[in-house]
Amino acid sequence: MELKNQPAGMEELWIESASNGDLDAFNQLVLKHQDAAYHHALAMLNDEWLAEEVTQDSFLKAFQNIRGFRGGSFRAWLMRIVTNTAYDWLRQSARRPSQPLFPDDEYGEEMETPYWIADPNTLVEDTVERNEDEKFLYRNLNELQDIYRDIITLIDIQGFDYLEAAQALNVPVGTVKSRLARARLQMKEKLTSRLEQKCPVHTSALAI
Repeated sequence: MELKNQPAGMEELWIESASNGDLDAFNQLVLKHQDAAYHHALAMLNDEWLAEEVTQDSFLKAFQNIRGFRGGSFRAWLMRIVTNTAYDWLRQSARRPSQPLFPDDEYGEEMETPYWIADPNTLVEDTVERNEDEKFLYRNLNELQDIYRDIITLIDIQGFDYLEAAQALNVPVGTVKSRLARARLQMKEKLTSRLEQKCPVHTSALAI
């Protein structure tokens, strides 16, 4: 359960104490971030038991390497460990799909906004809240490729900003924006299809 209403700067104190071997201080960091870490792992792996294992392994790695944390967003640093740990398992299990090729810009990075991509203004989380259909969201998230699922989970569900997500996934900010546009478009199409299935009468009326 994530801790709420902690005094400003408390996390920094926990990090400093944990860097000196204080396990109690690190446990406070675990309590604050364990839900986000677990849900990120679950979105990547679609396996509750494995997500728990990856989350535990990630926190162990974080404690062992916390002296290497150089400031900035601890949450992003932790999610990068979760991401790498999950990918390690996927590679070992030969389950990770190959990453598709996308158009590159002149610097060799994925294009931030190709002309054929329409980035919806509405967040996926907002759409789901209106439809009151969170289960549908997660069911369809699991159908996305991992690079899209990861970015939707971090930004639209967990509230990461672009920079934090880029740090967590170890990719440029431009790549985060590009993938998010594609991920939102795919999810919007799935949600629209769901609404059409639930309300065929209204859909037919609109077509007249």
